[in-house]
Amino acid sequence: MGKGTRGHIRGKEAGVGPGRGRGEDKFSALQSVERALGPERELLRLLEGYVRGEEARLRDLRRFYNKVLSLHKGSAAPVGNPLLAYTLIKRLQSDWRNVVYSLEASENIRALKDGYVKVEQDLPAFEDLEGAARALMRLQDVYMLSVKGLARGAFQRVTGSGVTDLYRPSQAFPLSADDCFHVGKVAYDMGDYYHAITWLEVAVSLFQGSYGEWNTEDEGSLEDALDYLAFAYFQAGNVSYALSLSREFLRYNPNNKRMARNILKYERLLAEKSNMTGPEVTIKRPNVPHLQTRDTYEGLCQTLGSQPTHYQIPSLYCAYETNASPYLLLQPVRKEVLHLEPYIVLYHDFVSDSEAQKIRGFAAPWLQRSVVASGEKQQQVEYRISKSAWLKDTVDPMLVSLDRRIAALTGLNVQPPYAEHLQVVNYGIGGHYEPHFDHVTSSSLLFYPFNAALFWWNLHRSGEGDGDTLHAGCPVLVGDKWVANKWIHEYGQEFRRPCSSKPED
Repeated sequence: MGKGTRGHIRGKEAGVGPGRGRGEDKFSALQSVERALGPERELLRLLEGYVRGEEARLRDLRRFYNKVLSLHKGSAAPVGNPLLAYTLIKRLQSDWRNVVYSLEASENIRALKDGYVKVEQDLPAFEDLEGAARALMRLQDVYMLSVKGLARGAFQRVTGSGVTDLYRPSQAFPLSADDCFHVGKVAYDMGDYYHAITWLEVAVSLFQGSYGEWNTEDEGSLEDALDYLAFAYFQAGNVSYALSLSREFLRYNPNNKRMARNILKYERLLAEKSNMTGPEVTIKRPNVPHLQTRDTYEGLCQTLGSQPTHYQIPSLYCAYETNASPYLLLQPVRKEVLHLEPYIVLYHDFVSDSEAQKIRGFAAPWLQRSVVASGEKQQQVEYRISKSAWLKDTVDPMLVSLDRRIAALTGLNVQPPYAEHLQVVNYGIGGHYEPHFDHVTSSSLLFYPFNAALFWWNLHRSGEGDGDTLHAGCPVLVGDKWVANKWIHEYGQEFRRPCSSKPED
């Protein structure tokens, strides 16, 4: 039997304790992931104690072994000595029983298990593992990353023109066969056989390279990976390769009756189709019905957005902005007009480093999984992965000052109910926000990467949504991303931004 016959307990099957459900979503913000380092340090301390105890126990067992072995290497009939005869009988009647039934090993492992239980509620849930795996698949897709490269710890885009390093970490962190197996299995469980196949193929290759070895922490095995990969190919329509992989599986586990039945099924299907001709099966990425602009979106992410060409357009310019406000007269804001239709302006150094640090600090304890409006309800969705918090200006005088600055710059009423409180967002592993509109509000002010501010109108003066304001947040490739949003409503701004019946206004 393969390594997969050894037992493991997984959070999903074993049940998730209080406070460890989907609401935690540790994977969706790097702040939460970083907090998980604390429990792992405690687990390392516990494991160190366990290893020291086991090493001492094994040294003592080696001492006992050498002691008894030395007696068997003596004269041919050592039992003639009554002392030796006595110690032989004692060993067989007492010493060996004490060795075999020693409680020391169970006491060592019990201490480790008890320590694990104490920190278990602070550990990521199985849903976090799923989310992190989906994040890797998202990065794979959007940035066209090579899965083989990721397994080596390299962030490489492979195209017909060659290989491009998108990011070079100072130290490579390769993935194990079991790491890749888990990503493939998450995709498989979602019915996403495109990603399942790419990750499981790498897992099979890595397992084959270390076959015969056993890592205590591994849950998967070569047989497991071949099993999932074969059925993934079958589900994708490639019966012949599913048959080939199933036969390979039986080389390692020849007594598996289920796999033997699968082989008979695949052989029968291929025999039935032998006289039929058709196009070769192509495995494609899963379709995303709600994302009609996927190619454009991913192309912009891969090229780091629109490349700067606005300096060639005379109507786009830079200036010091006061908006005729006394508040900005002595300290005007550096303004850069990026686009006219829709009107998009970038304000440089709108927030200082110390203000940005304060805002992050205020928001961090209150971060919760971001949601989107769905009718009268709000829900978590896969196309927006982040954590967010809302900050009232009563939290700190600095936020009052920031609101005053925004009001002076935009000329709008930024106090509730005419505007939302400041929303602070943290994007974690592969965190993103696919193309969307903010039409529920009149205008948006986005602080990114916190020091600069981007302003645009979501609505025409007629109150109709501007279809050209479709925007997105690309997945975070490395590290995390902080942004802050100030949404200003159309209501209450009638005399500050008068209405117009012209569609183009």
